[in-house]
Amino acid sequence: MQSRLVTGILAGMVLVATACGGSSSSSSSASPSPSPVATGTKIAVASNAKLGSILVDDKGITVYLFVADTGKESTCYTNCAAIWPPVLTDGAPQAGTGADASLLGTTTRTDGKVEVTYAGHPLYYFVQDKAAGDAKGQGINGFGALWWVMSPSGAAIQVK
Repeated sequence: MQSRLVTGILAGMVLVATACGGSSSSSSSASPSPSPVATGTKIAVASNAKLGSILVDDKGITVYLFVADTGKESTCYTNCAAIWPPVLTDGAPQAGTGADASLLGTTTRTDGKVEVTYAGHPLYYFVQDKAAGDAKGQGINGFGALWWVMSPSGAAIQVK
C-alpha cells in the first residue's frame, strides 16, 4: 500500500515538473514528436453568384472588412467580435488560389492574438455564414459602420 502511495506521489511530481517546463533534455528523451509548425491561415478567391470574385478562407467561408477600421488596427472587440470574429492566424498568412500574397499581412489585437489583414484591412467572419458561399453579412450596418466582402484587389464590394 505504501509503495503505491510513493509511486503515485512520484508520478505526480514528474507530471508537475513536466507541466512547469522541465528541461529540454528530458523532453527530447521522450518519444519523438514533430515540432509544431506554425501554419498561416489561407486566404483565397471564390466565385459568388451575386457578388463575383470574393475573398474566402481555405474552407470557402467568406471574409469581410469593417469600414470603421481606418487602418490595419481592428476596432471590433467584445460584442462586435462575438458577431464578427476576427480571422486569426498562427503564422504568416498564405495566399490561396487567386489571392495576392503581397496584399496579405497581420495586425496584433489588444489581446495579443494575430489577425489577418488584406490590403491593410483586418479580416472578419460573420457568425451567420455557416457554409462555403454564404455572404449573409454583406452590406450590414452594425457596430457603427458597414461590413463588406472584398475583391481580390482588396477593395470593398459595395453591392447589397
